[in-house]
This record gives sequence, structure tokens and C-alpha cells, in this order.
Amino acid sequence: MRVSRFPCLALGALFALAIGLAGCGGGRRGGGDGIFDLDEGLPHPSDYPIHGIDVSKYQGDIDWNAVKASGVKFVWIKATEGGDHADEKFTANWAGAKSVGIPHGAYHFVYWCRPPSEEVSWFEQNVPIEDDSLPPVLDVEATPTSQTCHRHLERESAIADMKVMLEEMERHYGRRPVIYTSVDFFEAILSDGAFSDYPIWVRSTKHHPSVRYGSRKWHFWQFQADGYTPGIVGHVDQNAYYGTSAQWQAFLDGPK
Repeated sequence: MRVSRFPCLALGALFALAIGLAGCGGGRRGGGDGIFDLDEGLPHPSDYPIHGIDVSKYQGDIDWNAVKASGVKFVWIKATEGGDHADEKFTANWAGAKSVGIPHGAYHFVYWCRPPSEEVSWFEQNVPIEDDSLPPVLDVEATPTSQTCHRHLERESAIADMKVMLEEMERHYGRRPVIYTSVDFFEAILSDGAFSDYPIWVRSTKHHPSVRYGSRKWHFWQFQADGYTPGIVGHVDQNAYYGTSAQWQAFLDGPK
């Protein structure tokens, strides 16, 4: 995702280097600043039958009928950031996706200089509880260029903050949240197995997730940042679900 109202945390030189390496690719389906590497013996995004997108205000006004007709199977929609910012297009995007029957869920972008209880409360104020929605998503990323948040993030404190938000999301919405992460954050905070019992949505625009995330089981793969989808002007992130159509339906039919 990587687009923040206020890029938010300093994790040191290691993170800065990792961001440069992790954020510089595009997928096979869209051109851009990189070509997806066909890792020998590993699946390509096109090998997965269930594809979706994620959107925010940066996609502008969306023709949701065209998106539906293009074959998009799910959409994650940015809802909130920090403890006081709501995405300007969230309400319209939520209603639009719902109106055409695309499975949809909301994500919260974590701002690491706000108490986690305030952040999750803000998310709950803005995202309705609906039986047909996907689980909520906690978007945890390293954004070290922030001018407003200079916190040096340590693994123990970051995990503690995430635990507060994840547990409250699950209590409120009745479904286990999904964790979105990028390679640099995963390596610094989550690579020791933290939250391994949560579904994870990973960003990897150059390689199959197993190349960058090792043996960590993933559910969603953001494989392209510069894709195109009918009904949306400009680029939009492209994602794949890890399983079969039957597994996808079971995910949709999960605890409500």
C-alpha cells in the first residue's frame, strides 16, 4: 500500500535499505518500474484463481460495475489511519463494492505515534459491522521518512501494540483480523513467528512470497502496485488469494 497521509516511523538504516529493495517492482500484468521474476518451480500470480484489488482515495471515483464485470473477486478498502484520519473515499468505496456484490473489507494503516487503543477505536467508529464483509485488516509497515513520528520501533513494543489492536478488532467484528505487511517490517518485527496464527497479506512485487517470507504461510499476496483494472483510472494494487475457489468460498463463509 505504502501511501500514507503522514509516512510514519523511523526504524533505522536497515529498514531504509530494505524499503529500497522491497518497493521497486511491478507485476507481469502491468509494466511499471520492474518485471516480476519467474521464480523457477514456484507459482506465478496467474496460477492462483482468485484475484482482487485494494483501493483508497488515490483511485478516485470508481465504476464498481466495471470492476465487478472485469472479474475482480474481492477488494480491500482503506478506512482509517492513526487515530483521527478517515480516508475520504471510504464511505463511497464501501457502498459501491457492496452494491455490486464484490466481497469487501476495510483496512487500518497504523501510525506508530498514537496509542493503539485510540487507533482501533477510531477504526471501529468508521467501519460498520456487516455480515457480508471480509475480516478487518491491520496494515503494519515501515515508513521511516515521517516528519511527524520519530519513534524508533522495537520488536517487543510493536508486537505489544499490534496485540492490542488485533484482539480488539476480533472482539468487535467477530472475525480474526488479517495482517498486511511489507518485507522490511516482516523481517524486523514478525520473522520470528509472531502472530503466526493470524492470516497474513504480504507485499512482494518481484518474487513469490516464499522467496521473501520464507516458510510463513500467507493468505493474500500483493504482487503488483502498478496494475490496471477496468473502472479505475490509473494504477491499482493487484492481489491474489492463496487457495482454490472452494477454499475462497470457505474463507467467505467463515465465522461471522
